[in-house]
Amino acid sequence: MVQMSQNADQPCIDRVINGDTQAFAVLVDRYKHMVFTLAAKVLNNKEEAEEVSQDVFLKVYQSLPTFKGDSKFSTWLYRIAYNRSLDYLKKKGRGFKTTSIDAYREHNISSLENAIDMLEANDRKVAIKKAMNELAEDDAVVLTLHYFEELSLKEIAEVMGIAADTVKVRLFRSRKRLAKLLMNRLEPETLKNYGK
Repeated sequence: MVQMSQNADQPCIDRVINGDTQAFAVLVDRYKHMVFTLAAKVLNNKEEAEEVSQDVFLKVYQSLPTFKGDSKFSTWLYRIAYNRSLDYLKKKGRGFKTTSIDAYREHNISSLENAIDMLEANDRKVAIKKAMNELAEDDAVVLTLHYFEELSLKEIAEVMGIAADTVKVRLFRSRKRLAKLLMNRLEPETLKNYGK
């Protein structure tokens, strides 16, 4: 999880702008996992995510002098990574999988936290990762940005180019979909355990 303040990034940014390439290596090291994770959620392919991640950092290096600091550096970087990932999908003739609002139905799920609590501690990460991979890309992206990268609703809105209220609605629906996937995984296991 990246929790760097603008103050921590700014000295590196200034050094890069003044020609210090080692300072850029610090920024890359600080944010490479975040950029790769976001690209992987959008593209649903590790090799393509690696390619896009390299492209993102090249673009960031070239564009760094235009960074004005109106938003956090990480938000600006996320926005570039998100847009580059979408551009890559367009170039390859693939669409970004979204879940239509019409396709969504409320299910009787207590909560994501309760579903997760039913899992053994060792299995949690594996179950969540598998369930996240089954979500539409827009659901996986919004959950990743909010829970794993700890971006605010406003920051996610900036990254995805949508209103903060829309992010709030997507986050709610994405959590419900993830909870449903986790419940579907849990129910067969729970029934199997009661049968013993």
